[in-house]
Amino acid sequence: MNKIVKIILIILIIDVVLVIGYFGYKGISKGSSSESSAYEWVEMTENYTPKDHIEDFILQDAIRQDLFPVYIKNYGRDTKMLKKFVGKKLFKPSLTELEFVFPDMKDWHLIELKYDVKDRDRQFRRTVFYIQEGDEWKVGDAGGPIE
Repeated sequence: MNKIVKIILIILIIDVVLVIGYFGYKGISKGSSSESSAYEWVEMTENYTPKDHIEDFILQDAIRQDLFPVYIKNYGRDTKMLKKFVGKKLFKPSLTELEFVFPDMKDWHLIELKYDVKDRDRQFRRTVFYIQEGDEWKVGDAGGPIE
């Protein structure tokens, strides 16, 4: 009987260590994988002053379509966030893949947009990959939100 109790205790101790290790790992990995939370949503209205050409492009487009307020997360040229981007043309691309898909690309920016669709009473959220070819900025690809 004494051997059975020892075996059960050893199994229980191993289980407790595994459970603590599992939840500890989940807590550590969850904290480090939330790189998108380092970027904050910025509210863009008619009075917003754009910080760069991309934000000006988004502002002018929102004025044309009357989409205010628009909320943006500007990831800029963050390659870590680019590796999380899934679009129609690109799937978690590297810089080499970008150069292959867009050979004339001079610059790029990754921006997440969020706004309300007024006639449907729902929120629209997407991530847009903007590229600069020559002196013109345009949409290179679009996909869902980065989580």
